[in-house]
Amino acid sequence: MPNPSRPRAAALTTSAVLMAALLAGCGGSGHGDLTKQKLQWKDCPAPSEAEGGGPSPSPLPGGAKWQCATMLAPLDWAKPKGDTIGIALIRAKADGPAKDRIGSLVFNFGGPGGSGVTTLPAFGEDYAALRTRYDLVSFDPRGVGRSAPVLCESDSQLDTFFQQDATPENTAEQKQLIARTEKFNDACEQRSKKILPHVRTTDAARDMDLMRQVLGDAKLHYFGISYGTELGGVYAHLFPKHVGRAVFDAVVDPTQTPEQGALSQARGFQLALDNFAEDCTSKVEDCPLGDTADDVKNRIAKLLKDLEKKPIPGIYPRQLTQTAATNGIAQSLYSKDFWEYLTEGLEQAYDGDGRVLMLLSDSMNGRSENGEYSNITPANIAINCSDEKPRYTPAYIQSKLPDFRGASPVFGDYLAWGMAGCTDWAVPGAADHPDVHAPGSAPILVVGNTGDPATPYEGARAMVDALGKGVAVELTYKGQGHGAYDSKNKCVQKAVNDYLLTGRTPKPNTVCT
Repeated sequence: MPNPSRPRAAALTTSAVLMAALLAGCGGSGHGDLTKQKLQWKDCPAPSEAEGGGPSPSPLPGGAKWQCATMLAPLDWAKPKGDTIGIALIRAKADGPAKDRIGSLVFNFGGPGGSGVTTLPAFGEDYAALRTRYDLVSFDPRGVGRSAPVLCESDSQLDTFFQQDATPENTAEQKQLIARTEKFNDACEQRSKKILPHVRTTDAARDMDLMRQVLGDAKLHYFGISYGTELGGVYAHLFPKHVGRAVFDAVVDPTQTPEQGALSQARGFQLALDNFAEDCTSKVEDCPLGDTADDVKNRIAKLLKDLEKKPIPGIYPRQLTQTAATNGIAQSLYSKDFWEYLTEGLEQAYDGDGRVLMLLSDSMNGRSENGEYSNITPANIAINCSDEKPRYTPAYIQSKLPDFRGASPVFGDYLAWGMAGCTDWAVPGAADHPDVHAPGSAPILVVGNTGDPATPYEGARAMVDALGKGVAVELTYKGQGHGAYDSKNKCVQKAVNDYLLTGRTPKPNTVCT
């Protein structure tokens, strides 16, 4: 959570490819009417370093292969016939009868900064039911992965960046944090000056409408998760008549300022940590982390305080700092499936071994085992800072620390100081919060999870209200973790699948448990 003023998805793993591939299409000359372009679908290459690396995506069950293509889009939507950039796409074609095909279902998995080209294949089997009537499609939004990525510091510099003290306790430490942040932001401007002014969410929404046309669809059918709900809301605001069947899961509150969003996340992650501690101590066997939930949380707080003074060995040669440990704990709260790793990581850390918590932190930051980083953090910061108008000074953040500490003794300081990330950003922010008002849009199914740490449940109701009367249908999941559909809850999946496949929305205010 290097810049946590907007929710972000769990980070991806990374590996290297040629820089020329990363910058495919960036800076090319105009190409006339881009809605008429024909995509050249081919077998997918191995993901680039900026996308997270690893092998080419494996075929789906039944042998269907993933296909990749590059769509040209204007670098500057104010100059649609000017320079272009390449937007990387991936798809798996529908496997049902041709007569039943609805069109393409476009996914955005969040971040901002997450690579859809690598994430969709990782979760492809989860959406098998939807593939009966849709081509499953995702993309690297502009500034991300293979789509003219924002690049900032080197891998070794990022190691230092993520080890810094992110919760300063005095003026000297504050100055050091701000200086380190400015150094990172300067590197972004130096390496990515051309793309930085053009990575706002409104730009990505316009790319999606171009994508809709190039894919041959009259309407955009869409599945947005986490930040993907904000992107979907902005799309619906800009193009309400082009909205087809759309689902928003793990919903961003579009009415909040960055400060309000960070404070909401502090409450959300603290709630998830509370639930983790209660779960551990309520089981039949002894909880290895404490006798009561308060014991568990008190030991975690003490560990973090001790690490601030004296880090412990992590993954050689790096040490587990307070910042890395906090980041690793937060990462493990994105899914209840990760709680066992948090238990293991804390047990080891109490014995002086920080490897598991550091692995969790590396996952959040997009660092692979070979020390290479995806560009999820540079993209996350660039998109957030371009979207968000407020700029917070150290003095202002200092004045708000009591509020953040009240929301979360563990995550409060960390999330408060994260607001300093945009203070000297090269591109001015667009607005206090996104406009998602979408009168005239087709129904949008909005799914909120009561235990979501990163996009707290209240955001779903705020999104419903902001979209406008008669647009949204709300579904509640009483669960844990970030998002609802991928929890495998049958009630949630049936409601979402029924809407996307048949057009039938669930009854308003349906609750799944």
